Amino acid sequence: GDNVGDVAGMGADLFESYVGAIVSAITLGVIAFDGDRGVLFALMVSAVGILASIIGTMFVKGKEGSNPQKALNMGTYASSAIVMVASFFLSNSILGSLLPFGAIVFGSAVGLIIAKITEIYTSGDYKYVKEIADQSETGAATTIISGLSVGMRSTGYPMVVLAIGIIGAYMIAGYTPNGVDSIKGLYGIALAAVGMLSTAGMTVAVDAYGPISDNAGGIAEMCELPHEVREITDKLDSVGNTTAAIGKGFAIGSAALTALALFASYTQSVGITTINLTDPMVIAGLFIGGMLPFLFSAITMSAVGKAAFSMIEEVRRQFKEMPGIMEGKQKPDYRRCVDISTAAALREMIVPGLLAVVVPLVVGFLLGAEALGGLQAGALVTGVLMAIFMSNAGGAWDNAKKYIEGGSHGGKGSAAHKAAVVGDTVGDPFKDTSGPSINILIKLMTVVSLVFGPMIAKFGGILLSLF
Repeated sequence: GDNVGDVAGMGADLFESYVGAIVSAITLGVIAFDGDRGVLFALMVSAVGILASIIGTMFVKGKEGSNPQKALNMGTYASSAIVMVASFFLSNSILGSLLPFGAIVFGSAVGLIIAKITEIYTSGDYKYVKEIADQSETGAATTIISGLSVGMRSTGYPMVVLAIGIIGAYMIAGYTPNGVDSIKGLYGIALAAVGMLSTAGMTVAVDAYGPISDNAGGIAEMCELPHEVREITDKLDSVGNTTAAIGKGFAIGSAALTALALFASYTQSVGITTINLTDPMVIAGLFIGGMLPFLFSAITMSAVGKAAFSMIEEVRRQFKEMPGIMEGKQKPDYRRCVDISTAAALREMIVPGLLAVVVPLVVGFLLGAEALGGLQAGALVTGVLMAIFMSNAGGAWDNAKKYIEGGSHGGKGSAAHKAAVVGDTVGDPFKDTSGPSINILIKLMTVVSLVFGPMIAKFGGILLSLF
């Protein structure tokens, strides 16, 4: 499950964002610059990012007793620095201006800052996770309340950073002596997303550290290796939880920039220059869009509950029918459990998948292109906030449990540990299911809107035509 969710799943999420950012940069680049210069620059930055990620891995060098997080951060910083230096020369040579380079810098900086903020809110080295561990002393209820508080609080700084990054990229890329060129400004936002995602290879590699360390700990426990080995793997696993949370924070930030860039491409494809917020149809679209991430999260959480129930029933059946499992004389049927979770995951994702595709089309064709723009804006705002909140709350709960298992508040088996386990159990669907899935929702809706945009511009607003 760790390998599927935190490696394959995260990789697919970031790859989708990356492709979306490149598509929007290409679309806007054709309009913003004569010829293919805008397109070539975006593609060259992406190509440099691949090389930068490979070189960045060479900077990850840990020493015995050192904090693995610092070594992993060094690789990320090195990759980003290489992209920025290369972008400086590419921007000047291809576009004849350093203004697009400024947008790349803003995007890369936003990614690094959001990653650091996520680390602060989810790592056991900082006060927020320790606060949750302290609250575990008084039971599961206060543990959950504290985790929810940390998750909600963690949305503040990332949103401010995103806002500064969006405004900065727009203003610097669109700057002209006579004011801001809106098309070049929107191209700058797309470039910021490309810059942020250019080191996606390194981000996925850092994120993969979590499942590797977690699996190592599981193997150590199953093989009954000495207690000292498990202590080391627990420390590594705690860092792994933080790297996973950082990866999710990065994915959310990149999804926000990508969705905004795709939204800009959508407005160009349907010929919208402004969206009137006093238009009832636009307001209706905003409300529907704002509701979708909540409905989407509810469906995915319910899916986790159903799959977990089926899994527990199967485990109980095996214990009952195969008594040798408890004595270590008989092997459990692992394959059956994997089949149950896989089938449940595929089955339960049908409705959310249809939701992300059907709702934008229905709103667009019934209420018009402007209303669909409102839907995308509403989903983007609430979706990003929900995703940050859920991912960080889940990561903080997980590391609060790890912090207690490290010997604080009575260690394993204590009342505080039992409360923290409840918090961690609640946090798993937050950080591993609903939080990351919202990224897919907001990006998929903007892609569907962009693809069907010309048709909606021509045939949309059926409801309005009836009156």
